[in-house]
Amino acid sequence: MRAVVCPEYGSPEVVRIEDRPSPPLEAGQVKVRVAAAAVNYPDVLLVANRYQISVPPPFVVGSEFAGEIIEVNSATGEFDVGDRVAGAALFGAFADEVAVPAAALSPIPDGVDDRTAAAFGVAHRTAYHALRSSAGLRDGDRLIVLGAGGGVGLAAVQLGVALGADVTAVASSAEKLGVADSYGARRVVNHRHGELRSALREALPDGADVVIDPVGGDLSEPALRSLRRGGRFVTVGFASGVIPRIPLNLVLVKGVQVVGFQFQDVAPDEFARNEPELRELLTTGKVRPHIGAVFPLSETSSALRHVADGKAVGKVVIDLS
Repeated sequence: MRAVVCPEYGSPEVVRIEDRPSPPLEAGQVKVRVAAAAVNYPDVLLVANRYQISVPPPFVVGSEFAGEIIEVNSATGEFDVGDRVAGAALFGAFADEVAVPAAALSPIPDGVDDRTAAAFGVAHRTAYHALRSSAGLRDGDRLIVLGAGGGVGLAAVQLGVALGADVTAVASSAEKLGVADSYGARRVVNHRHGELRSALREALPDGADVVIDPVGGDLSEPALRSLRRGGRFVTVGFASGVIPRIPLNLVLVKGVQVVGFQFQDVAPDEFARNEPELRELLTTGKVRPHIGAVFPLSETSSALRHVADGKAVGKVVIDLS
């Protein structure tokens, strides 16, 4: 089978296409013929050995995929050969076939194509759980989304609107902000056009209720300052590559909550509530991922570079069909 392999740590250009044997199937696993895969920023970090978890090279790159089950092993639960599924793993997705635990998969709803299914899972699940559980977003809340042109950021814009929030999208280009606007953002702010704190004060003179931050860097503090007293700031990641240093006196004086999002921190009852709600939004077509670029498997290094350089709008997909 074809597979995108990271032979050594480095830039996106180090990855290469190799012919590899079909992955072995272990107990409780299923094997999926991959039709589409999605690129996430952690894929870039894993290749560079800058993620919080290291994967020793050589390894097959890619964490998010959709396709059809071609083989099952024991204890695979509801799944069988021929089922269309989407899933995620730390690595291994950018290949013709991937073997994963059955628990890592979810069925693809009728009417949802492979590209959409591959692009939906990681970003939209992250954004939805962060909004519903970490931020406790309520109808009418004023929501600031940083990095609103990226996968998680644009998902947060879409889902914030679906949940009834008043959304202000912050991004780095007119193209990204135009897409955020098309998905219902009430206000858009280009953080490269002047000082962000002033722009947010002008846009939201009474302050925001919630900030979702998948970017970090020098955007975090001005966004935190833009919260009203008692607001909630949720840090989701550091796509800028810079971990911000927040003055704790701001947290004290403004009485805000600063929360770090991790899936394992979502309470089990809330997780059980959130997942069907999100699936319903996909099934009914109320929310669909924005796919800004599609690359063939042979151009995976270019897809990774596209994400690494911050050029992605929404999700970037690898087509293996």
